[in-house]
This record gives sequence, structure tokens and C-alpha cells, in this order.
Amino acid sequence: MTSLKCIIVDDEPLALNLLQDYIHQTPFLKLVARCSSGVEALDVFNNEHVDLAFIDIQMPHLNGLELSRIIGNCFVIFTTAFEQYALEGFKVNAIDYLLKPFSYAEFLTAANKAQRQAELVNASHSLGNSTLTPKSLVIKSDYKQQIIKTSEIAHIEGIGDYIKIHLETVISVQTLMTLKNIEEELPKNQFIRVHRSFIVNIQKVKTIERQRIVFDRVRIPVSDFYKQAFFRALGIK
Repeated sequence: MTSLKCIIVDDEPLALNLLQDYIHQTPFLKLVARCSSGVEALDVFNNEHVDLAFIDIQMPHLNGLELSRIIGNCFVIFTTAFEQYALEGFKVNAIDYLLKPFSYAEFLTAANKAQRQAELVNASHSLGNSTLTPKSLVIKSDYKQQIIKTSEIAHIEGIGDYIKIHLETVISVQTLMTLKNIEEELPKNQFIRVHRSFIVNIQKVKTIERQRIVFDRVRIPVSDFYKQAFFRALGIK
């Protein structure tokens, strides 16, 4: 049985307590954190591995839909008192949608969907060679799913809650996602962080001037914190 690490995000204390109780009743779920806002949850996602998120949609500052677009590679089940948000929830590829108030049976049905989906993902990884370099990424941009070959990526830039993926063709793709989330999906033998705001494709690095990587007219700084690992990856001592 696949175990899932969970997070609850809801600004209502009663809803947090109910979901926590439901998770504790479910053997394949393990609660990592409970958060009363989307902003608080971002800190957890940046520091913890999370498989499944139960997210309320209507929250101040950062609502559930906005949060789900940022967190990247994580299953999402929306919980809300407003049925009209169901369609919006499925637009961001949510596993399921729970309309408050919901019973444990309804909760378990949704959680089982997430577990089955996780088992399918794990099975596909087992069938293939998980040590091979992933050849492509599926990125949400402009309400579309775009398939991007990793071999075509020159570098990735973090801009607040967004990232901009710069391709060799000078085209760039922008999506609501953190640099940490995309870093987890990239092949470690091909991409490396060189700055808190930049990840580069090692295979595309041809010129370095004054501790800056040169991509045509773009110059990317290599910070002191990442410098040693970057030069080691290039085979430079």
C-alpha cells in the first residue's frame, strides 16, 4: 500500500481539526503539516516533501486555486463550501473536490483516488528505468499543458512565485511554480542551481566570463554559495 504524506490548508479551525481527524483514521495517510493560510503552506512545500494536499479554495491573500498552481508536483483535493468552484478546481487538475460539510466516507473516497493515482505513478517509474534522464516535462502555461524537452532548456529563471523556462530557440515559457519545485523534477545529472534565482542546463554552458554564464546576450551570475558545486559539475577544479 502506497503511503501518502499530506498537508491541510484551511483558514477555518474547525475544518482543520476535522481533516486532521479524518487523516489520522486513514492508515495510508501521514499528516506532515496543517496550515491556516496559503502563504504559510508555501513555506512547508519549500521545505518538506508532500504527496497530497487538502486545500480550501476561499482563503485570504493566496487562495487555494492560486496555491495549487504554485506547488507543482503534488496531488490536490479541494475542500470548499462553494459548489461553483468545482469546475475551477478541475481546471487545475485536482484529484477530487469535497463540498463542505463532507463525511468521512466522502473523504475516504477522494483519498483512495489519490492513492490509486500515486500507485500508477510509482508503477510507471518501476517499469521504466528511474535512473534515466527524463526527456520531457509537462508544464501548465496560459491554461494549456505544454510538453517541453529537457534537452531544449538552456536555463530557468525564478521570478517571485513564477518561473520562466528559457529554451534554446529564444522562446520562453512562464508558469506559476517555484524554482524549488521545478528543480525536483529536473534530472540531477543535467541541471544545476547556480544562483537563488537561476538553474542552468550544464550541457548548454559554453562560455563563462567573470563568474557569469553567457547565453548569447544573457549573463547569469554564479553565486559564491553554488560556485564550488557548479565548477565541479563542469569538471573544473
